[in-house]
Amino acid sequence: MLSIGVKKEYFEELAKDIAGKDGLDLFGKLLGKIDVSEFKLAERLKLSINYVRNLLYRFQDFSLVSFIRQKDAKKGWYIYYWTFDEVRGKELLIDLKKKKLEEMKKRLEEESKNEFYVCPNKDVRLKVEEAMEIDFKCEECGSLLEKEDNSRTIRNLKEIIEKLKEDVKNVSEMKVEIVKRKKKVKKKKKVKKVKKKAKKKPKKKVKKKPKKKATKKKTVKKKPVKKKTVKKKAKKKRVKKKK
Repeated sequence: MLSIGVKKEYFEELAKDIAGKDGLDLFGKLLGKIDVSEFKLAERLKLSINYVRNLLYRFQDFSLVSFIRQKDAKKGWYIYYWTFDEVRGKELLIDLKKKKLEEMKKRLEEESKNEFYVCPNKDVRLKVEEAMEIDFKCEECGSLLEKEDNSRTIRNLKEIIEKLKEDVKNVSEMKVEIVKRKKKVKKKKKVKKVKKKAKKKPKKKVKKKPKKKATKKKTVKKKPVKKKTVKKKAKKKRVKKKK
């Protein structure tokens, strides 16, 4: 397992390739920290805030940094807090090392298979077929081209290839820290609810009406009703006439 120092060296190499020396210095203030204020970075590096932002944006183009923003309660503007993403840094390092490794392999193949001619004044370097087309004369200065011994170049390329293979292996095994931002939870103040006692409304005194004295109903004696006697008319008997 790689030491922290070796891991830092790989990341420093990456930062310098992307943003130069100032980018390397900026990276040093970000590594191992979470949510660093851009104003504090500018203050510590003694650089202008706009220049620091420019460097951070270069890292952001490769997704090497992430940010959160918070509004300053007093001043009213937003402040950005930056964090270096080690996981993304590892991925990018592996990709770049592998690409460079492929480039070096192709170049080694070209150097090994071809014969080269060079100008003594180092104006041109051509393959033997190209040199034949111009009669082995430099078109820049007219000097006669000389055959180059590229054995040293081939040896150097082989060393670079071995180093890149080792780098890819080391970076692949490198342990990195995953950024975990702590969510700031605002504590709610407990407000004691005071139950207000409902004020009892004074009952209105209702004046009682004086009770009426019960009056005795007068009983009226009914007069006896005399029944009317109806005289029946006597029926006249019919007398039969004699014939």
